[in-house]
Parts: sequence; C-alpha cells; structure tokens
Amino acid sequence: MVLPGMLHISLVQAMVKNGILVGAQNVSQFESGAYTGEIAAEQIKDYGIEWVMIGHSERRYKFGDTLEIISKKVKLAIENQLGVVLCVGENLEQREKELTNQVLDEQLRSCLASFDGQWENVVIAYEPIWAIGTGKIASADQTQEAHEYIRQWVRDNVGAHIAKDIRIIYGGSVTETNCENLIRLSHVDGFLVGSSSIKPGFRDIFDTVYSYALK
Repeated sequence: MVLPGMLHISLVQAMVKNGILVGAQNVSQFESGAYTGEIAAEQIKDYGIEWVMIGHSERRYKFGDTLEIISKKVKLAIENQLGVVLCVGENLEQREKELTNQVLDEQLRSCLASFDGQWENVVIAYEPIWAIGTGKIASADQTQEAHEYIRQWVRDNVGAHIAKDIRIIYGGSVTETNCENLIRLSHVDGFLVGSSSIKPGFRDIFDTVYSYALK
C-alpha cells in the first residue's frame, strides 16, 4: 500500500499496477459540509480511495488529534467502507515511565466502539514516537513485546480469529540495514515506512520483506 500526500494521490493511482493499494494519509473528523480545507471520508470514498491512515503520531502530537477526534475519524471511515491503518504508539517520556502498554490500551480502546465489529479491513501500525525520524529504533525485544501486547489486546477485546489474522506492522526508522531482523519477529507483519521510502534503500526493504513472505 502507498499512502501519498493528498495532492499526489491521482498521480500515484495512475502509476501503480494492480495489487498495489493507494490510501490517504488522513481524513476529517466531520461529515461532508462547510469545513473548509477538510476532506471527508465520503469524499475520499468517491475519489476511488479504499484505505485511510488515522492516528499517525504527527497528527496526534502536532495537530492535536485527541483520542476522541481519532475515534470520530475511525467511525466515519468505517461507515464509508474505508479500510483503516490505525497508528498507535508511545512517546519517549511514556516509554521511560514504562507506560507503553497503558498508552496502547488507551489508544486502542478509544476506537473499539468506532470499529463496530468491522475489523476485517483494519491494519494496526505500532510506531514508537521516539523512534520516528530520529535514527533510533526500538530493539527487537521492545518491538516484539509491543506487537505481542497489541495482538493479545485484540484477542481479549475483539476475538481470537481477528487477532490471528490482523496485520500489525512496525513504523519507526525502518531501514535496509535493520528491516531483516525486525521482519523475522513473530508478531511483525510488515512495515510502515516513512522517510526511507524515498531513498534508494527502500528497494532493499521491499525485497527483504517480499522474500521473507515467500518462505
């Protein structure tokens, strides 16, 4: 799946081949109406886009997307039959205070009702905020622990069959040098790649994940 900026979506849609999904990086918390500058879920659906990313750390911490706002966005996306990539993760202070699981629980639980049981087209992206664009990366143990917690949370709160099938991906300074160790982790199903996606090494990340998936 490719998640370009909104201005480039039509260009990317024309360039990608069958089997590659194109999604939006954000969606409005409001339905269609007088909300200048906002893009409603209904409009995204009408544009032929089938997926949307919600709750990215930059939206949470730079644009003030609260748990309530993110829940509203998820609800409208689901009502418009959009697939959702839900981003969750802790900042450095929360990690140092050992609040990671508490933060993940709050972020997931706040959206539970909004998903309305429609989990088949949901991807959860764990992104430790302290490891995004910093060059730092969560250790294999830290990543595995967080992903395992998320999967167990889904099992406990949604159902075992959903927990088994749901894709939980990692985002946080993924590069061609660390992707192989991360994709080998039992609860890591893929990556949410940011700045590395516009560098030559992205092809190596893609090839590594693809070859691992064929095993």
